[in-house]
Amino acid sequence: MAHQVNVFARNQPGRLERLTQVLMEENVNIRAITIAGAEDFGVVKLLVDDPRRAHRALQREGFSAYLKEVIAVIMDDRPGGLHRVCRALGEKGVNIEDAYGFVVQDRRTAVLVVEVEKIPEAEEVLRSSGFELMSDEELYAL
Repeated sequence: MAHQVNVFARNQPGRLERLTQVLMEENVNIRAITIAGAEDFGVVKLLVDDPRRAHRALQREGFSAYLKEVIAVIMDDRPGGLHRVCRALGEKGVNIEDAYGFVVQDRRTAVLVVEVEKIPEAEEVLRSSGFELMSDEELYAL
């Protein structure tokens, strides 16, 4: 099962710099990142090549970090690619709680990383709809 590292961090200058320094010193490579801020605090979501090592290092350095299971869906990098994934899940009543995507191969392949409540159900829906899911090893090796 693939994981991302979620970090609750104070929204202040230098905090993100410290977070990235910890990961750099642990030789953890960031593959994708999202940052959502709200006044005093924010949530940093990191897709990294070694989430367990990143999680341990961040906690050791006082960050409020936890591992979150995610699904990585391979989709076409073309108009409608994202819509096909959303339609497959929506038609079966699976709610996408959070997501981010990135292109792997321009105009060919993209990856959508999704957070859902019921991961096994969502995986089954996606597979039965013809989508390929990335293993954690494949995702971390990107």
